[in-house]
Amino acid sequence: MAAQALADAAVRAGHHAQAFPYFGAERRGAPVQAFARIDSRKIRVKSQVYEPDLVVVLDASLFELEPVTEGLKEGGRLAVNTPLRPEELEIGEGTEAVTATADATAIALQTLKVPIVNTAMLGVLCRVQDLVPIETVMEAVQERFGEKLGAIAGRANASSAWKAYDGAVVGVASGKRRIARAKEWRPAWHEMPAGTSLPSATIDGVEVGPGSARTNLTGEWRWSTPFYKKDRCIRCLRCWWSCPDAAIDRLDDDYMRWNFDYCKGCGICADICPVSAIDMIKGVHRW
Repeated sequence: MAAQALADAAVRAGHHAQAFPYFGAERRGAPVQAFARIDSRKIRVKSQVYEPDLVVVLDASLFELEPVTEGLKEGGRLAVNTPLRPEELEIGEGTEAVTATADATAIALQTLKVPIVNTAMLGVLCRVQDLVPIETVMEAVQERFGEKLGAIAGRANASSAWKAYDGAVVGVASGKRRIARAKEWRPAWHEMPAGTSLPSATIDGVEVGPGSARTNLTGEWRWSTPFYKKDRCIRCLRCWWSCPDAAIDRLDDDYMRWNFDYCKGCGICADICPVSAIDMIKGVHRW
């Protein structure tokens, strides 16, 4: 919705714009992307953006997992959710960019009571671009989120954008660390095996087919971690059969153990527990 709100604001400011998300079948916690184009002319291109002028990073830990700034044009800019100042960031080898930073998570928790940072990051974005003013962004956010979530939520999200804009720090970020790209298998149509499903195999060093998900350590995505209070557990098994990622192991005595290599911190287990034996603790932990 944030990319759409940005495009909406751009149109209100007299530009042409488009916005669209890009994500797979993963549930909460998975890294996802959204794209927006803004131009003074009609936009005919419909592909993803491969050479952006500006990159907005909603979670600074992504710099350790993905080549976030790959393709960023020379003179391109960044907006990053982090309590760090721009000069304290490590954004990847060979990259330097004018960057705005703000602790959007803290701002979202203060204004929205949940760590959903997309609208706060629109405010940070406004500090490093001059195409769309913050007032127009707030207007678009309040209207779009108000239509979806109600007038109170619309005003709260607009306030979140303003607070992030007002508190953002602008500087220059750079990087020296090389970020290795994970191996991928991207076959052309004629390289796809016959049939409707893939067999379990290793192709070009990449595991594919049944069982291949074990190589994707999704536990690195979480922003909060379940804390299990065994003494309160009544062994009802609700958390075990409700975990969407099978990240909870059922032990022989029917107590539980979390596999933090794959737990994404979605919080379903804590929500469904009838005796509050699971607490969600902010941050990435291994108990």
